[in-house]
Amino acid sequence: MMLPLYIDPGTGSMLFSLFIGLAAAGTFAARSAFLKLRFILSGGRAGKQADEKNIPFVIFSDHKRYWNVFHALCDEFESHGVELAYYTCSPDDPALSVPYKHVHAEYLGKGNRPYARMNLLHADIVVATTPGLDVYQWKRSRYVKFYVHIPHTVRPLYAYRMFGLDHYDAVLVTGENQRQSGLEMEALRPAAVKKEYVTIGSPTMDNLLAQIKNAGERKENPKKIVLVAPSWGKSGILSKYGAEFLQAILKTPYEIIVRPHPQSVVSEKKILDGLMKQFLQIDWNFDNDNFAVLNRADILISDFSGTMFDFALGFGKPIIYTNIELDTAPYDMAWHSGEIWEFGVLPKIGRKLDEADFPKIGEVIESTLKNDDFKSSLDAVRAECWEKIGNSAEEEFNYLIKKHAELGGKIAT
Repeated sequence: MMLPLYIDPGTGSMLFSLFIGLAAAGTFAARSAFLKLRFILSGGRAGKQADEKNIPFVIFSDHKRYWNVFHALCDEFESHGVELAYYTCSPDDPALSVPYKHVHAEYLGKGNRPYARMNLLHADIVVATTPGLDVYQWKRSRYVKFYVHIPHTVRPLYAYRMFGLDHYDAVLVTGENQRQSGLEMEALRPAAVKKEYVTIGSPTMDNLLAQIKNAGERKENPKKIVLVAPSWGKSGILSKYGAEFLQAILKTPYEIIVRPHPQSVVSEKKILDGLMKQFLQIDWNFDNDNFAVLNRADILISDFSGTMFDFALGFGKPIIYTNIELDTAPYDMAWHSGEIWEFGVLPKIGRKLDEADFPKIGEVIESTLKNDDFKSSLDAVRAECWEKIGNSAEEEFNYLIKKHAELGGKIAT
């Protein structure tokens, strides 16, 4: 008699995600081949021929909001007189309006056209913050020698969607927490590309520090401002708690700003539209650059968004995080056997908010604003996740130049 096969829920969830990922990868592989052909036949031939002349360095940005990741690096290439191509999926990317001489920004078009172009690219090194290379529609070009990923947060690398970094050749990590998590994920998946993990610091956080310095002394708000900046997905504040949370926070004496995650506009449009219609009195913020709203706010409420680390480590201001039950199945952390880094760090730098606390959320906010104890832990947390503070652009430029020489390339100036 055959015994029934038992798979524990955690393993089953991970296997299901793996199956979905592989199925999606197969679908996109076929679709990518079709798109390449359609791209060439529908007027893309000129772009392809232009790229057949090998480009030493390329930055690929899938959205204008990542200009804060690449801005300083572009400035570094410009100051050294080294030629750089900057390809973007946003027609209003700030890079397109900067009068560089050596950095050549180009809008690649909408829809799948940018990926079809990137899939045929001829280049020595491609730098991107986009995960999912060779998993979905963006494929490794056979004419590109080396792919480099730059994280846009200080969270561990297992916080990416599953297989997000498997096919990069190098990851320029922000600190030891990312390097260790990357090595762990790589060891768990032998099919992944064996990568270089090089600590360069955080371009995003360095850019934030520069903006804070340029903004000058911040004026005190006569009415304290509470910024709600959740992540997206079923574990996020807006999806999980929605109207219940917003109704509670509106009863407080504070000014409320809600800044949804950009992906919520796409993936949770129905939920978001309903909440915006119901809560017209809330200031809904969709600025491309989040600096202005972060600078204005006195306290941040979030869930598992990387914005919490920007706010606490960059501005040194208090955070409140919701008590979440994160479904790890879609993420690389589903493979992770130890404690999730954020869950160990957040209690050191912020205050947890349980659903049972919603009726007294005003008291929670007030006590957190007055509590300075969390500041004593900020330096220790920075040491774990944000090294080489203020020097990331120089570090990443030097790495790219050195790697290019190792690949046998010649610098165009």
